[in-house]
Amino acid sequence: MQNKAEQDLSVISRTYWKMALLEFRSPRVRIFAAIFIALRIVLKSVAIPIGPDVKINIGFFINAYGSMVYGPVVALLGAAVSDTLGWLLFPSGPYFFPFIFTEMAGSLIFALFLYRRTITARNVILSRFCIDFFVNIVMNTPIMWLYYQMVLGKSYAIFDALRVIKNLVMFPIESVLLILFLRMVIPATARFGLLNPDINGLQMNRRAITGLVCLFLFGACTTGGYLIYDYNTRSFSAGYTQQERLERNQLMASLLGCGPDQVCIVEKATSRVFDPQMVYTVAVYQVNEDVLKQKQEEDASYTLTRLQNYSRSKAAADDTLTRTGTAEIILNKHNDELISIRYP
Repeated sequence: MQNKAEQDLSVISRTYWKMALLEFRSPRVRIFAAIFIALRIVLKSVAIPIGPDVKINIGFFINAYGSMVYGPVVALLGAAVSDTLGWLLFPSGPYFFPFIFTEMAGSLIFALFLYRRTITARNVILSRFCIDFFVNIVMNTPIMWLYYQMVLGKSYAIFDALRVIKNLVMFPIESVLLILFLRMVIPATARFGLLNPDINGLQMNRRAITGLVCLFLFGACTTGGYLIYDYNTRSFSAGYTQQERLERNQLMASLLGCGPDQVCIVEKATSRVFDPQMVYTVAVYQVNEDVLKQKQEEDASYTLTRLQNYSRSKAAADDTLTRTGTAEIILNKHNDELISIRYP
């Protein structure tokens, strides 16, 4: 059992990490960790739906409590084991190794805030915020991008607004539920000598509620500000599907009055928040008929439609096309109504 002298050790102290490492020596902790790893694997896919596409995963309760008991070292190993065995026993798609780092980061954060610490509502709230914001939003984004590119062969929006909003909405709900869960299970398991049964700090008082609200507002303002910045600076053409790219390129050719021996390629599509206009930068290419016919003899799929479906980089690399100019076309982004064309 943790006594007062063992609580609130600094996470940067040698004593803290020495005690965390020594947890491996305890048969009771090893058994406890094995049980909780098994529970995490079984409960990982179990969730409580609370709204459309919004649910509470049961596994994070087990993760938080286990990390609080056996500390960051065992927590890191347990997360790696549960992630790997969980996929082997209950595969839900192609295995992608980097996902293991988000599992390990979540367990590590819970341990750093709760292991050998006085269990307070503040620490619980901070741990949940760090996981929802820094792990689920910040850390998970590049991993998801790699997964889509390397495994699925698809594009992935670097800033997925729906995923961000879900994490922000779930943060206060999950924090309160985790506090209630710990208030219930800590006294019930204190008899095993794993934790100090003192739960007086797990009170949702005014200070805890204020902290919860401030963290929620911080997360909302930070992500909201980045969302506006991302929207104002991104090129929407980078996320086009093949069908969308073909339709946009053909629309630009129609607006510019291009002939059958010309191809228009959308190189950039930009807009700003609350601005009804979408500004397209369009490259105009001349098709070399002789080269086109020669390549069609070698490859029957090499058609004009294929050229019209090119992205910026593909068009620039194809010697069938010769760039003849650049146009700027402004459309209403809601109905594609033409606002202006500038094609010198």
